Amino acid sequence: MADWKIIGLSGLVNAAITIVLIILFYPLFFLGPLMGGFLAAYFSQKYEDYTQMDIKDGAIVGTMSGMIGGLIITLILITGFEAINGLINLISLIINLIPGVDAVVAAYVILQLSLIISITLGALGGLMGIRAKG
Repeated sequence: MADWKIIGLSGLVNAAITIVLIILFYPLFFLGPLMGGFLAAYFSQKYEDYTQMDIKDGAIVGTMSGMIGGLIITLILITGFEAINGLINLISLIINLIPGVDAVVAAYVILQLSLIISITLGALGGLMGIRAKG
């Protein structure tokens, strides 16, 4: 069984570092999911019924941390974060489906992008955490 406290805290660290880096220096935003996955895998003692974690378990723990962090990042970005309004407006102009639905489609695109990025980089961070631990 996974240690959900560590995974949840790593997801929060993922979201916090990512949001701070988006505000301060956008090109370094990818460090948040990497750190979240790394911390989740590094501090996890066991994942299944055995005591040692292998690379597969590190990737799974990092992926779960990335998923939690991606959902938190999406909620923060969609619920009034001013720096993302330009991206929402750009997506709305490009899509231009039905009046009033543009914001929903833009929010969905942001959700998908943040989840894909956070899950992928969280898994990579989990692999790095297992390698650093062993």
